[in-house]
Parts: sequence; structure tokens; C-alpha cells
Amino acid sequence: MTLTKTLALCIPLAAMLAGCAEKKSPAPPPAPAPTTPLSGTVAEETTTATATVRKVDQKTRHVTLKGSDGKDFVIVAGPEVQNLPQVKKGDVVTLTYKESIGYEVVKSGKGKPGASVTTDITHAPLGEKPAGTVTNSVTARVTIAAIDKAAGTVTLRDSKGNMTPVKVKDPSKLDHVKVGDMIDITYTEALAAKVEKASKKK
Repeated sequence: MTLTKTLALCIPLAAMLAGCAEKKSPAPPPAPAPTTPLSGTVAEETTTATATVRKVDQKTRHVTLKGSDGKDFVIVAGPEVQNLPQVKKGDVVTLTYKESIGYEVVKSGKGKPGASVTTDITHAPLGEKPAGTVTNSVTARVTIAAIDKAAGTVTLRDSKGNMTPVKVKDPSKLDHVKVGDMIDITYTEALAAKVEKASKKK
């Protein structure tokens, strides 16, 4: 997902500010502002798929896999796959893809609007079956430019000055934020892959 698309997605999702923190029943008069930042997960989805190794060409690094639908397909294991020699016919490859969007309110005076991208990669130790993860995160920091408690809306301003009004799900949460506060909205996608020896059928 491009940074532009991610920012376009993230800003409206800040509307979940009120609904993603703790759920409360209709409450008494506004409580004092919490001592810990408002934060939570807006959305999260995980997809898992498995395939069986049919053939491995160590020279060309082509791996033929059989998917759950019974069809064969070929992938090329790049240089980042350090332990290809340990992959054998019959091994099972498991891929897990996870997406999530979270937010955290940052009080005014702590930083400025903008965006950042981070990537984290892990590998299995040399000599073991291939395994690893790739995690990409894009964080957009927007500023609360206006709050309309009567309408239950908040207007967010990005680093370029663009304004986006959003409707919050629980207007009572607006008692804990003020104009000038910022919201960090983070989109994360992670891919985990591991190769395991097929379990013996009894």
C-alpha cells in the first residue's frame, strides 16, 4: 500500500477514536482526563495459507508448491531465504498475513504532524528450516484542529494543512482531548513464513 493511499485510509479512521478505547455504559458527568494516552486498535485481520513443497531446484532457487486447492505453482526464493538447502520435498510452508490499524492520542507540544515508515525483518538461524517475518508500518500524525462536541465531530489537519472532519462514535471521549492534541494512526502489515517438516500420518 502506498503512503498516499495509507494516509487517505488512516485519517478517516481516526473517527474510531472514541469507539476503540474502552467501552463504557452511559456515564455520569465527564470523568477527569485519563493519565494514560487514549489508544487502541481500529481494525485487524489475519489470513493464513499453507502449501506443500513438491520440488526444489537449489541451483535456480525455484520452488514448486502445491496449494490447498491442489494446484501447483512456482515461486523463486530470493537471497533473503538463507536456509533453502534445508527445504525438502513434502515440507509444509505456512504463510500468515496480518493487517492492523491502530491509533494513539499524543498531547500537544510533543512532536509535530508528519509520516514515517519502518520495516523490520527477522530470519531463522542458519542451518534451520526457513522462517521469518517482514513487518511494514506507516504512521501518520495528524492534529486535532477543531472539536464540535454538540455535533460529535472532530476536524483533523495533516502535515500539508489538509482538513478532514470526522464523526466520532462516542462523543463522550471528546472530553479527553483538546484542540492541538495529535493522533498517531498506524497501518501495519506483517507477513510471516515458516517451513516445517510434514508430520507423519499415523
